[in-house]
Amino acid sequence: MSQWVIRGLRSGVKSTRYPASKEIAEGTAPGLPGAMRLSSDRAQAKAALCPTEALQIVEHGLDVDLRHCVNCSRCRRDTNPEINWSYDYECAGREAAGQRDWYLSRPFKRSAHILVIDTGDCGACLNEVKQLNNPYYNMHRLGFFLTPTPRHADLLLAVGALTEHMRVPLRKAYEAMPNPKRVIAVGACALSGGVFGRSFVCAGGIRDLLPVDVEVPGNPPPPLAILHGLLVAVGRKSPISLHRRIQDFENGTG
Repeated sequence: MSQWVIRGLRSGVKSTRYPASKEIAEGTAPGLPGAMRLSSDRAQAKAALCPTEALQIVEHGLDVDLRHCVNCSRCRRDTNPEINWSYDYECAGREAAGQRDWYLSRPFKRSAHILVIDTGDCGACLNEVKQLNNPYYNMHRLGFFLTPTPRHADLLLAVGALTEHMRVPLRKAYEAMPNPKRVIAVGACALSGGVFGRSFVCAGGIRDLLPVDVEVPGNPPPPLAILHGLLVAVGRKSPISLHRRIQDFENGTG
């Protein structure tokens, strides 16, 4: 036992310093597309590459709805890659509509319990959520804990396209949670249905059934992006806009 203690003291803390300081390790995020100014022909050609219509044709170029982006990188791997690509992992946002307080109050900033529900996930997003419990990300140091019961949950974290069979279980779990409670949708499938929804068996995202407070885009989003979403949900970080527009990018705000 003493040998392990000595070894641990020598190796030091290996957990990420985020959010106290920016994570600079390579490969922490696959990146997401940004808005771009293009000619009409190039904008149409680029938008045609997107399988989920995340690239939206506007005057003078393309806007991007990150809720629909599945990280396929077709727009970036094109023969003419004029795409603006951002590797920032702080990408959790929220819908502007709605008047209720969307983040948990001060008592939950350092202690929040999370109920994770798989509503039709392929395994990718769920695997990224699991990484939050490993020594490197170690979400416990920030006051986040997993719970298997909705009775003890403050945050409901949903992953996967909302399949028909999971509608009733998801609704029952949400209704069993005590107030105040908040909902986090993780991954493009949970946000918009991804490549599966809307269809006869999948919804167009969790928002079709529950009021979603925080949305984490990506397919799958990296662990730091999910961690950012948790921090947004308890008011310790600010959300970003999930609709990237040309004017916002050129003004340095998008």
